[in-house]
Amino acid sequence: MKGTIQKQFTGKVALVTGASSGIGKATALQYAREGAKVVVSDIKEDEGLKVVEEIKQSGGEAVFVAADVAKPEDCENLVKQAVAHYGQLNIAFNNAGIGGEAKPIGEMDVESWNRVIAVNLSSVFYCMHYQVKQMLQNGGGAIVNNSSILGQVGFANSAAYVAAKHGVVGLTKNGALEYAAKGIRVNLVGPAFIKTPLLTEAGMENETLQMLAQLHPIGRLGEAEEVAELVIWLSSDKASFVTGAYYAVDGAYLAQ
Repeated sequence: MKGTIQKQFTGKVALVTGASSGIGKATALQYAREGAKVVVSDIKEDEGLKVVEEIKQSGGEAVFVAADVAKPEDCENLVKQAVAHYGQLNIAFNNAGIGGEAKPIGEMDVESWNRVIAVNLSSVFYCMHYQVKQMLQNGGGAIVNNSSILGQVGFANSAAYVAAKHGVVGLTKNGALEYAAKGIRVNLVGPAFIKTPLLTEAGMENETLQMLAQLHPIGRLGEAEEVAELVIWLSSDKASFVTGAYYAVDGAYLAQ
């Protein structure tokens, strides 16, 4: 009789922010398929609970914890709830983000700037702040942050988003340096334009989406699952010597 094949995240607990749709959902589902107990988090409770139910129906284990990651107390509670439900925290994918308004710097609303910086940059610091404290108690862990191709280059009329994503790159590198010797790896992915609700629910016409697709030499938008595969690898022991690294998932966008 053949033995059961061990899944790579069996016995581990993974936390995903912005997990109700898109890249976050795809990654949460993949963590569960690989044996992790998953803490699904988002501000959208109904959609988040659907992700939990999908995981459970596939034989996985998951719990939903509502959080606005722009609030440090919510990020602290996320970690506390992960430990309360599953006893530890081994993996975190800090994925939550928003697009913000599309205006040049001189016309951008100050409150819009503040909100994008809070959700896309400050939240990553808040999450990491509490995640690393818990992971140190576990003896180590893996954190993956979601940046963007716009963490490497500019994009007109998106100053807040570009600034925040550049900031996530720097924050990740610092986290990697500070915790490399303590068993915590910190990396980030840089997706190009991915076919997620962030695009499809923004009211873009098909013509605009086609234009965005043509910005990538590969000739199409990316899929959430394609990003999730890289996040899974960076979260795993297969990437045991990888930390402080930025990995583009961009159809050669940055190669131009």
